[in-house]
Amino acid sequence: MGKPVWIKNIQQLATLASEVNGPRSKTAMSELGLIENGSLWLEDGVIQAVGTTSELERQFSTRIAEAEIVNAAGHLVTPGLVDPHTHVAYGGSREKEFEMRLKGISYMEIMNAGGGIHATARMTREASEEELVSETAKRLDSFLKHGVTTVEGKSGYGMTIETELKQLRVMKQLQSIHPVDIVPTFMGAHAVPPEFKGNEDRFIDHLVEEMLPAVVAEQLAEFNDVFCEKDVFTPHQSERILEAGKKYGLLPKIHADEIVPYGGAELAAKVGAISAEHLLKASDEGISSMAEAGTIACLLPATALYLREQAANGRKMIDMGVAVAISTDCNPGSSPTTSMPLVMNLACITMRLTPAEALTAATYNAACALKRQNQIGSLEAGKQADVVLWNVKNYQELQYLFGVNHVKTVWKNGVKVVG
Repeated sequence: MGKPVWIKNIQQLATLASEVNGPRSKTAMSELGLIENGSLWLEDGVIQAVGTTSELERQFSTRIAEAEIVNAAGHLVTPGLVDPHTHVAYGGSREKEFEMRLKGISYMEIMNAGGGIHATARMTREASEEELVSETAKRLDSFLKHGVTTVEGKSGYGMTIETELKQLRVMKQLQSIHPVDIVPTFMGAHAVPPEFKGNEDRFIDHLVEEMLPAVVAEQLAEFNDVFCEKDVFTPHQSERILEAGKKYGLLPKIHADEIVPYGGAELAAKVGAISAEHLLKASDEGISSMAEAGTIACLLPATALYLREQAANGRKMIDMGVAVAISTDCNPGSSPTTSMPLVMNLACITMRLTPAEALTAATYNAACALKRQNQIGSLEAGKQADVVLWNVKNYQELQYLFGVNHVKTVWKNGVKVVG
């Protein structure tokens, strides 16, 4: 694995270590495990030790000469960021729709006219597997440059067995060749294909009886997601899809209450979803149900901004006891961005998260939304050595300096991949 790395003299080391196991809510979201004049020892892809510079200097006194030494004086160091909701593998782009929306045409009007998800599905079906690998790798490169070391990736731009499998195979291939870790989610229920319009239940039969078994046979996904929304899939239909996925061992996620209040948050709690996404229109009853069930709210402030919608009420959700994660929702139609630093800024500005809560939402809680908190999301001995060194002096400055990428260096599994 090469030389060990000793990062020392860190002005502020945000370890995200906490006594709270599992997703953090309420005041626990502000526990950053801060260490002043901190230090990390990375070796064999793992964090070997965390503490003050003087502590690690004593601990590794006989080995310092063999290490690569990084002087992080004046800098913030955090865990690698985790993006728990992306549609990163797709073909084509939809820049014309951006202009259409600025002229007053709604997201759902565009989709119902054959644009939106359906347009990307057509372009993804037409793209070869090699083309999708190349284009998706470019987006993963951009994620890495913005401090993101793990992403979730959804299918859903195929809605046929062939294209859904193609998207998931692309992500599996990239997992083996790209530094960014990709956690795969099957989302065959992203929209109703035009050929099934008016016969949605027949499509669900096809999804449950043919698509799900094909995905599971190749071990291509860990999660199963559905777009529970008016004019897409009803709560009853969504429940059927998610329960079918559970029988195959796929954990449920759900796009919920994005456009209108639709009972999606309540359904997320009912089926034991690990996370519910979007939630712009979630009811207080739904939020309470999620808090009781331990379902994480995965909030997407860049999507709300891009669609010129009021953001989800992250402040209320945290205060009501829901663990909140945040994500880019990287996709070609409603959030074509790879900037998690921007998303953290927006979470503070539009959702009233504090800077500490935003950092927790982009690291530890995001890892929980992918069931990866035992490997990533915090800087603790024995965990994966995914580390970001920032060109700011503390976590408040990271959120305060809006719309700027402050990444200086990124280590993935202890190997420098940026900087």
